[in-house]
Amino acid sequence: MRILLRDIRLKADASDSDACVFAKRQLNTHFSSQCVTAVYVYRKSVDARHINNITSVFSVCAELDCESVNEDVLKRLNATVLEDGGLDILYGEKKAEHRPLIVGFGPAGMFCALVLAENGYRPIVLERGGNIAERNKSVISFREKGILNTESNVQFGAGGAGTFSDGKLVTRINDKKCRYVIETYHKHGAPDSILTNAKPHIGTDNLGKIVSSIEKTIIDKGGEIHYNTRFEGYTKSKVGIRVETNKGEFVCSSLVLATGHSARDTYKKLADIGLEMISKPFSVGVRVEQLQEEINNSVYGKYASVLGNAEYNFSFRKGERAVYTFCMCPGGQVVEAASEEETVVVNGMSNYLRDGRNSNAALVVSVLPEDCGSGLFDGMNFQRHLEKKAFIMGGSNYGAPIQTVGDYLSGEVKNKPDRIKPTYMNGERNRLCDLNGLFPQYVNSFLKEGIIRFEKKIKGYAPVDAIMTGVETRTSSPIRIVRNDMLFSPTDSDVFPCGEGAGYAGGITSASVDGIRVALRIMERYRPF
Repeated sequence: MRILLRDIRLKADASDSDACVFAKRQLNTHFSSQCVTAVYVYRKSVDARHINNITSVFSVCAELDCESVNEDVLKRLNATVLEDGGLDILYGEKKAEHRPLIVGFGPAGMFCALVLAENGYRPIVLERGGNIAERNKSVISFREKGILNTESNVQFGAGGAGTFSDGKLVTRINDKKCRYVIETYHKHGAPDSILTNAKPHIGTDNLGKIVSSIEKTIIDKGGEIHYNTRFEGYTKSKVGIRVETNKGEFVCSSLVLATGHSARDTYKKLADIGLEMISKPFSVGVRVEQLQEEINNSVYGKYASVLGNAEYNFSFRKGERAVYTFCMCPGGQVVEAASEEETVVVNGMSNYLRDGRNSNAALVVSVLPEDCGSGLFDGMNFQRHLEKKAFIMGGSNYGAPIQTVGDYLSGEVKNKPDRIKPTYMNGERNRLCDLNGLFPQYVNSFLKEGIIRFEKKIKGYAPVDAIMTGVETRTSSPIRIVRNDMLFSPTDSDVFPCGEGAGYAGGITSASVDGIRVALRIMERYRPF
């Protein structure tokens, strides 16, 4: 059996070996050396809440040659029994006439397909964007030449929007499937560090290879992936679900909708079909860029050179509205994330080493459905309105509107980037603007509140020359495709809304877990092929 010794606090620069030595000393007071067969670090983090008392915090796993451990011993060790990270699989008895079909190959669709393929269900995946090689060409062409491919870009294609991100695997959900997700990414080539870091990240430079490896496994196990194949709708018939695409028709018994949060045309097609959907809150704002070195020094003090790559996570709520940081990318860049013509959308990404000069994160304000109107698509139209406005403000050439923090707070446009250089489109396409004119008053009010409050928490987060780049609108979907506790649509029991685009996840790990949940539910209904 395995037990987990938690909350082992050591000096900031302590190593994994130091943590294991400490754990062994604790274990030796309760177990013989023959009983303890292995000891290794399971998770580690840095507690930097107090700069004068920074500690490294470890959880250490001990493998024991025994069937049980006394509860009192566990309590004295501050330990828990570690459950297996595998999936609880039940196979149904019903025969499916057709293979399951998944729309979208982002994290949710990818893990849904992988679990189904590994268990003999031979899934079919439709992805409107290209494979990794095609996506890379499209993204580079947009970044360097301003030529946007609306079907294959930062949002659409193999791996979804997560492929061009920091590859953060942090999540707030408490589900043992999270460990399965992390171990799967590691199995397919992610760095060893994701197995132990409390805030694991893969890096943009690694994600493409990992997605390609998962793709190969799905195909080797009998699945199919059809790229450049856009979902156009579906109808029910006696032979099954007829799925219409720009490449022809597919027939399936179970339809998984893992479309991602940017497939706006798909939402409209589903509404026309009559699938139940509702509007939901989302957030909009900017990317704030600062110097990574200043953040490291502010967070880690004298340990900055040892610990490096400091992160931050801030939030402030007043009533029903909040301002918060999101998707923080140490040593990263602001990435061009538009998927519609004549719009500007920004996101953040960083490579595994996070060795860029700047750090950045979204600074966003929550938008409630009633802020936008009463219609289902009013939130989506509000996003699009901001994106088109940003396009015009940025010069109508996919350049982004930028402004220094100091100018934004004072309502002026006079200071060009100097010490801190913008990274959007390699810093070559940006235009000084007054971002106060981009947003509604309530968004500006909360953004300014956040800037002032968060700079007090970490010096260097928002100095007067920090760069704000607009507009960040794709933090989450403004629409939820309704499903019940059995994970299928109340409108159609053969349709399974899934992942971020359906409104049930908020990041790579939670979307991957949701894809697994849907796969398991389909497997409970049908027997494998």
